[in-house]
Amino acid sequence: MPVEWITSTAPVAYQTALTAMESRVAEIRAGTACEAIWLLEHPALYTAGTSADITHLREPNRFPVIQTRRGGQYTYHGPGQRVAYVMLDVAARGRDVRRFVEQLETWVIAALGEFNVNGEIREGRVGVWVTRPDKPAMPDGSLCEDKIAAIGVQMRKWVSFHGLSINVEPDLGHFDGIVPCGIADHGVTSLVDLGLPVDMADVDVALKKTFARAFE
Repeated sequence: MPVEWITSTAPVAYQTALTAMESRVAEIRAGTACEAIWLLEHPALYTAGTSADITHLREPNRFPVIQTRRGGQYTYHGPGQRVAYVMLDVAARGRDVRRFVEQLETWVIAALGEFNVNGEIREGRVGVWVTRPDKPAMPDGSLCEDKIAAIGVQMRKWVSFHGLSINVEPDLGHFDGIVPCGIADHGVTSLVDLGLPVDMADVDVALKKTFARAFE
């Protein structure tokens, strides 16, 4: 069955999205619905993954904080950030969670490449990163690196949900209320922060165009 692409134009409340994902995951496992990719934005909030360290929540009263069962630590979601929730049958795709996460990383990197942005993976750091030669170097002389995309998934009976987020044009100051993904010595960026005149529709086109390179 083909993958269904769903796009929400208005911000979706986090709990509403979670309930909808859980329902769709059950339907996929039962064979009554096809796989789906859901593109959306959330109102401003922080989510805590299963590895979240409470000391990394710097401003607990800034936005709602929601505990989740996805992997990872604290992250921010909000307007200007494209969230892609992936409800895919990983059992039918090889039952390899590590490979599945690598496919998500490959997908993000390919989508960023559509805007001539070189996204990279770093050992020991979750997500996708870009080097910033326009910023001061690190204390050890290495180039500054900023995170542009986050990844965190959960499996239920080998069907995935949650997924990834790409910073298109969020308020980067909102990340100050947490230690994003537990990494304090690197920053956060967005496509617009990198000087690219990109909007959400452009990113959606890039995600749809590059999906098959990673997953099919």
